[in-house]
Amino acid sequence: MGRKDEIDPRTPDDNMTPRGFPTALLYTAMIITLHCEADLCPPPTELSHKWLDKFTLRLFWKKPKDLPDNNNIKFLLKDHNEKDVTCVSGTDYTTFLLTEDVDSNWTYRVWTNCSQLASKENTPAEITIKPPRPRAKVVKDFKCFADTKKCSWIPVNPSLNLTLSYRMKGESEECIKSLQQCDQPYSLGERNGCHLNINNTDNICILVETEAGMSTFEPVFVVHPPKLNITEKGDSLIVNLRTPKVGVTIATGCWQYDVCYKKCSNSETCQNTGDGGHTMTMPYDKRCLYEFKARVKTTKHCGDISSDWSKDVSYGINKPPDRTLTVAAIVIPIILSICVILSCYCFKRHSAIICPTIPDPSTIFKEMMMNGPRELQNGGNLYKPVPERLEPCKVVLVPENSVLQQTS
Repeated sequence: MGRKDEIDPRTPDDNMTPRGFPTALLYTAMIITLHCEADLCPPPTELSHKWLDKFTLRLFWKKPKDLPDNNNIKFLLKDHNEKDVTCVSGTDYTTFLLTEDVDSNWTYRVWTNCSQLASKENTPAEITIKPPRPRAKVVKDFKCFADTKKCSWIPVNPSLNLTLSYRMKGESEECIKSLQQCDQPYSLGERNGCHLNINNTDNICILVETEAGMSTFEPVFVVHPPKLNITEKGDSLIVNLRTPKVGVTIATGCWQYDVCYKKCSNSETCQNTGDGGHTMTMPYDKRCLYEFKARVKTTKHCGDISSDWSKDVSYGINKPPDRTLTVAAIVIPIILSICVILSCYCFKRHSAIICPTIPDPSTIFKEMMMNGPRELQNGGNLYKPVPERLEPCKVVLVPENSVLQQTS
């Protein structure tokens, strides 16, 4: 029995038996729970901000005091869009903002992330940021021509002095230093404009200021409407569109065209030429007037440049429709109907001549056998000869002397 007692204590392998597995699982869960609770981090302190210019914002904060000063501490930041979470290793964050992106102020939340087990349910530090100047709608219909680098707009309040500045989009120091003020303004009717000193149509941002406030946005780049050249080839029309000249920044294959046309004043039909296409072929009805208009835009991978619709270009004339078949389809049945009616009338009126009644021969022979030859009472319409009138013959006696005298 004493030998058994020496073997009684369980070895570590016995803990992995089905009897010891629940105890081990509970012990592991308690360790993880305690570790997670120990890793809940306090929020960063003294969260503040600074505008480096009218486009660039920098956030500052400090590490929580109760945490060790090591390189494992990072921060999680979520912007006003509440979509993406950014991981920041330092205690500052710089971003590029535009007033057109939001209708209100910007809100940022920052969490302290102590380790990989840290939860995003930690209490964040939150800050709400106003634009450097009051937000205001100072211009409308702002557009820039990509081929001439000229921008024009309609001021909301023409009585206010307006200042326009522009620079490359981004938060780097190089982008911040590239800010320029419009030095070549012009006016054309109700529109004001400026010639931009830029070499590229991409990544440009605009700052417009008046006494009422400011507005920052990305300009809409456009090109002049395409020119249409329409030629006739057989029973088809070929529409050729001229590719805009914007420079080497946009390849020829990046353009696609929308072409709309009306045929004989019917409803409008629109087609797209596809990527890189600048020619369209369609059937041609020579009795119709065609009215064409077109616009051009870049494909998805070549930026965002488009044009307004071009003026209508006409081809052909509206000719009166050929109604020969219609007239024939109406007149011919009428003539045939009249002819049929007249034929029936004439046939009925002269039926006795056209189709005379033929007597029954048996009736004639029967009468002849029974009553002998005599006139038939009901002879029908048999032919009856008209009797001839015979003059009575008179004999005149001539004396003999008169006959001799005549012979001599």
